[in-house]
Amino acid sequence: MDTILVVNAGSSSLKFEIFATDGGLRKLAKGQMEGIGTAPQLRVKGAGGEILVDQNHSPGDVPDLPAAMRLVGAWLREKHEGRLVAVGHRVVHGGAEYERPVLIDDKVIRDLEKLVPLAPLHQENNLAPIRAVIERRPDLPQVACFDTSFHRGHSVVADHYAIPEHFFAEGVRRYGFHGLSYEYIAGRLREVAPDIAGGRVIVAHLGSGASLCALSNGRSVETTFGFTALDGIPMGTRCGQIDPGVLLYLLQQRGMAPREVQDLLYKESGLKGLSGMSNDVRALLASDSPQASLALEHFVYRIGLSAGALTAALGGLDAFVFTAGIGENSPDIRARIAATLSWLGAEVDVEKNAEQALLISTPASKVRLYVVPTDEELMIARHTLGLIGG
Repeated sequence: MDTILVVNAGSSSLKFEIFATDGGLRKLAKGQMEGIGTAPQLRVKGAGGEILVDQNHSPGDVPDLPAAMRLVGAWLREKHEGRLVAVGHRVVHGGAEYERPVLIDDKVIRDLEKLVPLAPLHQENNLAPIRAVIERRPDLPQVACFDTSFHRGHSVVADHYAIPEHFFAEGVRRYGFHGLSYEYIAGRLREVAPDIAGGRVIVAHLGSGASLCALSNGRSVETTFGFTALDGIPMGTRCGQIDPGVLLYLLQQRGMAPREVQDLLYKESGLKGLSGMSNDVRALLASDSPQASLALEHFVYRIGLSAGALTAALGGLDAFVFTAGIGENSPDIRARIAATLSWLGAEVDVEKNAEQALLISTPASKVRLYVVPTDEELMIARHTLGLIGG
């Protein structure tokens, strides 16, 4: 049995899935090493959801991502049955050059290393498992699948900033992210709502990282993310859209070092910064703190504003889709966001929303509201299989 390994490496977690390639892609196992450096836990489930492993480790045993990769690799070599034929990786930033998934070679790695400053929370972590596989299995094909690729069809007008043109030529432009998730949702809509899939749709990928994407006939035409994964709506620990003058103030008047500003914007802002307590929506919803309420209200407010802008880019709106951790699992947040769309005629069905139904809008709603689970790993597996000739 030939298999493909999909790897999605973050700053404090390492996610992976194994797919059999016989007769199409078939999921065999899904695992995650989370809490790296703080409370490491390896948890793996089989195709039917059964627990294959649930192990806690000390922070000293798994202090960083390379250590997590060694532990996960050891488990895979011991327990994995089948012949591994390729590894597919999620890579957040592909820059202007990479418009589609590619087989990884030395040039690709050099190109992606240059993009680390544009995605400091993600890019280096995405590259680490690629290097680890090369070191152990240099003969094994690896495929890089980019979160930016899906947005490369934007108009030149949409991707420009109003700064001198030579910066655009040098790569300072709006890229957009979460593309693997949006690509999956665009395909899934053709299956579950074919009459809507070809229309004007906004997809809200709401998780620790969060963004919105405007789809026209299944293609990305605009998104809230820009040059880096800081732009757009507020996120778990990231600020979202901010006046550039604030950054100048922090650097010039407060005397903050660039690295301090980077850590503030990426790690100490968003829901965590506003609430002063947590980046977890579940904790904020359960809290009676005024700051927790403010954080959630701001989150919903900015999503509503961005949805209005994306509706303008589309020239109207036929459907709004919720996906990712918050979007798929929080009826409360979905209802609040739907209320910000009432001016467009959106109306949520309270019972269907509570039941996590696929369609959660009322029959009278002028904008259909959907909850569609995303699957970035399956998208990566499909691209990987396609590139290795499956």
